Amino acid sequence: MPDDSHTADLESLWRATQERLAESVPESTYRLWLEPLEAVGADSETIYLKAPEGIRAWAERRYTALIAAALAELGTDLQRVSFAAPREVAEAAPGPELNPSYTFDRFIIGPGNRLAHGAALAVAEAPSEAYNPLFLHGPPGLGKTHLLAAIANYLHDNAPGLSVRYTTAESFTNEFVAALRTTGAEGFKARYRDIDVLLIDDVQFLEGKPATEEEFFHTFNALYESGSQLVLSADRIPSDLSTLAARLRDRFEWGLTVPVEPPNLATRLTVLRHLVEEAGIEIADSDALSELANRIDANVRQLHGALTRVIAHASLLAKPLSSELIAEVIPRGSRSAQATSVEEIQQQVAERFGISRAELIGSSRAATPLRARQVAIYLTRELTDLSLPQIGRLYGGRDHSTVLNSLRRVEASLGEDETLTEKVAELRTAIHNPAAG
Repeated sequence: MPDDSHTADLESLWRATQERLAESVPESTYRLWLEPLEAVGADSETIYLKAPEGIRAWAERRYTALIAAALAELGTDLQRVSFAAPREVAEAAPGPELNPSYTFDRFIIGPGNRLAHGAALAVAEAPSEAYNPLFLHGPPGLGKTHLLAAIANYLHDNAPGLSVRYTTAESFTNEFVAALRTTGAEGFKARYRDIDVLLIDDVQFLEGKPATEEEFFHTFNALYESGSQLVLSADRIPSDLSTLAARLRDRFEWGLTVPVEPPNLATRLTVLRHLVEEAGIEIADSDALSELANRIDANVRQLHGALTRVIAHASLLAKPLSSELIAEVIPRGSRSAQATSVEEIQQQVAERFGISRAELIGSSRAATPLRARQVAIYLTRELTDLSLPQIGRLYGGRDHSTVLNSLRRVEASLGEDETLTEKVAELRTAIHNPAAG
């Protein structure tokens, strides 16, 4: 960590940089995209910036060069701009990015997840002393990933001496395969067996991969025997992971197995109030959020997606966010609480972009199929319960990182690109009301 003088120097430099940025772009652009950025570290040639999750991808892609130019004008030696935290840079091994907004404070507790939240917090406060392993299970979109990341973030902040690694079973598999093809398995084993806490998401992804399953079995044993904490999540209970070896399923049940269940009405309403307050959105009438909470009862992710749809329509139609608008956008009994077919999403998006479904899920990198594919992936994530690995398999076998990149690109463009924002809003309506499409 930098000493106090270096911290003061960095703060002073960043204030000067911000002043130059404010002079080089319109005030609204500066307020929205550049003012929220924070300088969190620097080395010989790189400044590390932190950005709120909602603007990070866009700020990184759109304004990195502008920030670098402002630094150069100030005569600094910093030539590179990175939106990775210094800690993330130090952990050179690939893997999913840990979302800093996933904390215990931001997790909405209800009857369906109270036990899971309590168990996760107990593990964070006393690793290897409470429940080991802790196994969380339930359908996608209910907060399992949030809890795993909350444990990791809590430990990074409160027990920096512990080595903590969060990953997904898909990333674990990809790293293992890459290691076998290049440097060998020893470096891989060192990364995963010489740590204090391992959190691994979506372990059902190990099914059907005997070589990776074997490696994970030995990793599990090594960590457990050394007293390290293991936290796992899956979309179902261990005994239902039928194609995993019995010895691995048994180990998953050595500690505490906890379900994460869909939120009840009161929890859904609390989630909506939290999202609205966080986004600074004005509600036209007091019953609007109750109306939405009653119409979406699947999971938190779909609830968030429904709110996003309503906000988009309110913006595009210049209407207040009201019960009437919610009824218009998400008709009761339409398809709001039913599973949306991925094939339907793909077909609607392909037609709207003027391409075939085969082009949509194929390998073309041409502008139109690529953008259509990103939008389809975004809508699939929003409108279904599928995990990122499951979505990737339905879009030509793409991996977790490709799916995540598609999501971020669409999220960064929504609100900035009026044509795309309108097209996505129209697609949501068409998918929920096929006859109207």
